[in-house]
Amino acid sequence: LAQSLFALFASSLAISLVFAIIPLCHNVVVLAVVMAVAGLAMGCIDTISNMQLVKIYQKDSAIFLQALHFFVGFGALLSPLIADPFLSDTNCILSNSTANASSNLPHIRKSLVPHHPGNLSHYDLPMKGMVVTRVSYAFWIMALINLPVPIAVFFLLYKERMVPCFNSSSRPLLSADELAMETRPTEKDDLSTAVQRPHAAGGHDDLFSCCQSKNFRGASYTYFAVHITGALVLFMTDGIVGEYSGFIYSYAVEEPLSVVHKVAGYLPSLFWGFITLGRLISIPVSYRMKPATMVFINVVGVLITFLLLLIFSYSVVFLFVGTASLGLFLSSTFPSMLAYTEDILQYKGCATTVLVTGAGIGEMVLQLLVGSIIHDQGSYSFLVCGMIFGGLAFTFYAFLLFFHRMYPKPSSDMDDASPDKPAVMDDTGQYQR
Repeated sequence: LAQSLFALFASSLAISLVFAIIPLCHNVVVLAVVMAVAGLAMGCIDTISNMQLVKIYQKDSAIFLQALHFFVGFGALLSPLIADPFLSDTNCILSNSTANASSNLPHIRKSLVPHHPGNLSHYDLPMKGMVVTRVSYAFWIMALINLPVPIAVFFLLYKERMVPCFNSSSRPLLSADELAMETRPTEKDDLSTAVQRPHAAGGHDDLFSCCQSKNFRGASYTYFAVHITGALVLFMTDGIVGEYSGFIYSYAVEEPLSVVHKVAGYLPSLFWGFITLGRLISIPVSYRMKPATMVFINVVGVLITFLLLLIFSYSVVFLFVGTASLGLFLSSTFPSMLAYTEDILQYKGCATTVLVTGAGIGEMVLQLLVGSIIHDQGSYSFLVCGMIFGGLAFTFYAFLLFFHRMYPKPSSDMDDASPDKPAVMDDTGQYQR
C-alpha cells in the first residue's frame, strides 16, 4: 500500500508539473519528452488505482470500478470545455494577412482530412508576426485543477503514518482490525483474522510480486488463457474508444455525409458524454447484475451498433444516434471486464496489470491502424474497421467464457457455510492448480 500511494503521489504531481511546462516548450523534442513523462504518469495512476480497488474490495470491487471509470469519462468530457474558451477561432499569428487566412480556415480544415490531403500551396498562411493564442492558460488551469490530487494522496500517506518525517503524531484513518471488518464478512470475524496473515504473506506487499516466476509454477494453461483473452477483449474495446473518438469527426465531414464542421465537432463530445452517462448508470446496475452479463451486453451492443451504422451510413441523424449508443455500450466494458477477470482468478492482482496494459496498447495501435486504412481506402472503411474490431471483441469474449468454464475452482471447506461469499478463502492469494 505504501509503494502504491507513493507512486500515485509522484505520478499525480508529475501530471501537474507537465501541464505547467507544456506551454513553455519551444522545441518539439522537449515537448515529446514531456508528453512521454505524462504518459508514464497516467499509466501508473491507471494501473495502481484499478489494482488497489480490486485488492481492497474484491467481490464488491465492480461498483467501485464503475465509479472510478465514471470520473475518467467525466474528466475527458470536462477538460475540452475548460480549454474551449482559450482556443482562437482565427489564425494564432497576427499579421497583415490574418484576415484573409482566417476566411480560408474552413477550407484548410476540409483539405486536411486524411483521405483528401489536397494542395495547400494556394493558401496564404502567415508564419511571422505576434502570437495571439491564449491556449497556455488552459494548460495552467488544468495543472491547478489537478494539484489537489497529489495533496490529498500525501495527506493519506501522512494519516497512515507512511511519511518518514511525520509518522509520530498522526493517527491512522482506519486500524487494521477496522479495515478487516470492512472488507470481510462480519459473521466470519474469527476466520478473517486467520486468513489475513497468509494474504499479506502472499506477495501483495510488493508492486511487482505478480511478475515473479514463483507465482506461475504449476499454473494451468487456463490461468494464462484467461489473462490473454481478457486483455484481448479490452485491446479491442478500448481501441474502439480511441479510434472512434479520434476519427468520427473526419468521417462525418467527408462524403457521403458531408456534415458541417461545427456540427461534426459535437460528435466526439456526444460520444464521451454518453460514455460518462453510461458509467454513472452502471454504478447501481453493477450492484444487481454480474460483471460477466454486463460485458456480454456491452460487446453485443457494440457489434449491433456498428452493423446499424453500416446499414444507415447515409443518415446523419442515425450517425448521432449510433454515436450515443456506442458510447453507452462501451462505457462499462473496462471496469466490468476487470471485475469479471479478477473474480475468475481469485483477486491475485496480476490480471489488473495485464488488462490495463492490453487496453492501453489497443488504444494506441488501433488508432494508428485505422488512420492509415482511412488514408488509403477512404472514410467508409472507418465503420468497417469498427465492425471487425467489435466482432473480434465478441469472439475473444466467447473464448474467455470457455476458459472460465475450464478454469479449476478453488477448493474450500467454507463454501457450503458461506454461499454468499464463496471467495472468502481466496484471500490467501492461493490458486487452485
